[in-house]
Amino acid sequence: MTQVRITGLEARDIRFPTSDHADGSDAMHPDPDYSAAYVVLRTNVEGLEGHGLTFTIGRGNELCVDAARSLARLVVGRTLDGIVQDFAGFWRALASDSQLRWVGPEKGVIHLATAAIVNAAWDLYAKSERKPLWKLVVDMSPEQLVSSLDFRYVTDALPREDALDILRDSRSQRAAREAQMRAQGYPAYTTSAGWLGYPDDKIRTLCRKGIAEGWNHFKIKVGADLADDLRRAAIVREEIGPRRKLMFDANQRWDVGAAIENMKELARFDPWWIEEPTSPDDVLGHAAIARAIAPIGVATGEQCQNRVMFKQLLQADAIKFCQIDSCRLGGLNEVLTVMLLARRFGVPVCPHAGGVGLCEYVNHLVMIDYICISGSLENRVAEFVSHLHEHFENPSVVRNGHYTVPEAPGYGITMKRASLEEFEHPDGPVWAARAAR
Repeated sequence: MTQVRITGLEARDIRFPTSDHADGSDAMHPDPDYSAAYVVLRTNVEGLEGHGLTFTIGRGNELCVDAARSLARLVVGRTLDGIVQDFAGFWRALASDSQLRWVGPEKGVIHLATAAIVNAAWDLYAKSERKPLWKLVVDMSPEQLVSSLDFRYVTDALPREDALDILRDSRSQRAAREAQMRAQGYPAYTTSAGWLGYPDDKIRTLCRKGIAEGWNHFKIKVGADLADDLRRAAIVREEIGPRRKLMFDANQRWDVGAAIENMKELARFDPWWIEEPTSPDDVLGHAAIARAIAPIGVATGEQCQNRVMFKQLLQADAIKFCQIDSCRLGGLNEVLTVMLLARRFGVPVCPHAGGVGLCEYVNHLVMIDYICISGSLENRVAEFVSHLHEHFENPSVVRNGHYTVPEAPGYGITMKRASLEEFEHPDGPVWAARAAR
């Protein structure tokens, strides 16, 4: 059999004009254009490629594309077998390049680009094995899975042997849990009714549509203006009734004191959590908010830059819900490490997926978490937004408020060629026409 070798790395700037309709709008990002720094790993085997992306909201996407290109020298020429046999070493090579590390380390643009490339490598691996990514990981032995992770900086909270114990303890239940996921799927929540820029009548319509589709968890954006937040929260609570879960997301808008005071006002609507109430880097601030607003939970993670920040949030009892992001962390390897950390601290993982491609990623991650790591669905839901799935060859599917099990080989992130051509920035037809106007 031909040895698979990576012969090229292509990075493209793909952007969608979602700001036209306020899709994705929140207190800190009023005009997002959902975008992807899209990476393709070419190989010497015809028809076999690895696809990955990192998510941004428009301006700056070109920086992630350039960063991915700057990392290409660490990837091109490698064999897939060489990567798989030392996935932890491959990950560290990208995350800790001796010179690029100075413009990181393990955060920012370089780490976002790392995520796109690492996830593309996993996509390539899964496609070569003709398995969906989640199934590839579920079928790994605990020893093989742990060997692919980099535990540097987190062994004080998660020794390698503890990670092995977690995975070994779950192994006898994997088949039953997999069957359960195939039968019922993984519980999800919707943000699609709650964008900050939506008018009230649209919020009501989307809430009613969500209920008809089987949603039981609804999240809305808050943070720009308290009076407006109170009015919109009242609308959503009225529409969804008292039994369904309601969550708020401030997208880092508040200082610590403001978060506590504003949540005292918003508490009348019985929120399940407040997401990103303050700076994502403020561990002690999150802890202070969590103490002050309990039993309302604090959820954070979509802008949490690496496993070290998650370690500290967990150690400080600063979060009740761990919101991993598929691209903010350095790809699947680091996501798995954080999932194991959350399991070690008994904190449920509720992934962030508000962005192009993130639901496609998350659909695999929640299956891995439940089957291999957590073994629990208590207080666990994964985000779903209804935008842009039509651009993917194997889009995520939600039925009755649950993610269904992905079946196609790979990580589910391969975009349709026509979409890549149409929405490439700045010269694709969509953006060229807008520039001409």
